[in-house]
Amino acid sequence: VENKVLNISSGLDDPGTINWEMTLCLMAVWVLVYFCVWKGVKSTGKIVYFTATFPYVVLIILLVRGVTLPGAYDGIMYYIKPDWSKLQEAQVWIDAGTQIFFSYAIGLGALTALGSYNRFNNDCYKDAFVLALINSGTSFFAGFVVFSILGFMAAEQGVDISQVAESGPGLAFIAYPKAVSLMPVAPLWAALFFFMLLLLGLDSQFVGVEGFVTGILDLFPGQHNHRYRREIAVAVCCSLCFIIDISMVTQGGMYVFQLFDYYSASGMTLLWQTFWECIVVAWVYGADRFMDDVARMIGYRPFPWMKWCWSFITPCVCMGIFVFHLVNYKPLTYNTDYVYPWWGEAVGWCLALSSMLCIPVSIVYFLFRARGTFREMCELWALLSDLCVCVCSAGTT
Repeated sequence: VENKVLNISSGLDDPGTINWEMTLCLMAVWVLVYFCVWKGVKSTGKIVYFTATFPYVVLIILLVRGVTLPGAYDGIMYYIKPDWSKLQEAQVWIDAGTQIFFSYAIGLGALTALGSYNRFNNDCYKDAFVLALINSGTSFFAGFVVFSILGFMAAEQGVDISQVAESGPGLAFIAYPKAVSLMPVAPLWAALFFFMLLLLGLDSQFVGVEGFVTGILDLFPGQHNHRYRREIAVAVCCSLCFIIDISMVTQGGMYVFQLFDYYSASGMTLLWQTFWECIVVAWVYGADRFMDDVARMIGYRPFPWMKWCWSFITPCVCMGIFVFHLVNYKPLTYNTDYVYPWWGEAVGWCLALSSMLCIPVSIVYFLFRARGTFREMCELWALLSDLCVCVCSAGTT
């Protein structure tokens, strides 16, 4: 993988040449994403019936095969037996928070965008619990699939499983493929595994592109009302993403990918965004008012515990992990061997701050431009929000 697919260079300052095989694969994936998203959620929803369910079939097949291999028991026990000392490490908490927020698409705007297409009376409260159970249950189940085969790899090499279980992208793209290559009929299992990864990646990308495009189009609802404005917006979005992704299919692309993954798409950025979402909903708009809106939509009032989560528990947990990460911050490394240069970390922080500063800068900007006291402005925004909810309610009845 490292020699042929990645052909990885010596570091971030050595981008090397473009891998044209990976570039063509990248282009094919973005073209596929475009034609799955360009007509909206109705067409995407039909495609997701296959892309979201078939990975479960592959997981079951791989699990049945994995548990029959020698060493699978040791791998599974390594997976389910926790090492409590790891809780003292900041990176464990930041990785856990990132996994939850990223897999649930929290703080990315995707759930808001997709939820906007639901009927007004859709039971979003029940959907939230169903989403949590399915998502976390799938992640837990997939762990047995991965570590049963990693246990087999460790037994084949005669080493401890901790030496073959890598974290981050190396687990899916390096360690697991190495383990699959040692199995009988390796091409079959490798094809199933990577086809499953392709479908999972497409599902995630559908949601990300849909959320971004929906937000852009909603900003200009009456302007540029072109017949194909959605198709054009999706094409521009996919093209820009493809151009940015070209930097990740070079010989030094893995370093660029990890830089984006660590600073701009997860970790601190998601914790920061989620913290402010809770503050805006619970303290600016009002937790009680939000509970009333949900009750108006679903026909019953959610459990009061939800209000305490919005107001105190979730923002405190997010900010606690965020501060914990800053206090225990360590320079970014690749495979614990390569340490990123100072300018690489500076680029990473610029990526993170480009998203994180949008919220406080926008708040300060609108406060300086608005008239009246801060309390009057908050009350005005609350009244406008109530008016929007009432208009939507009237339009659906």
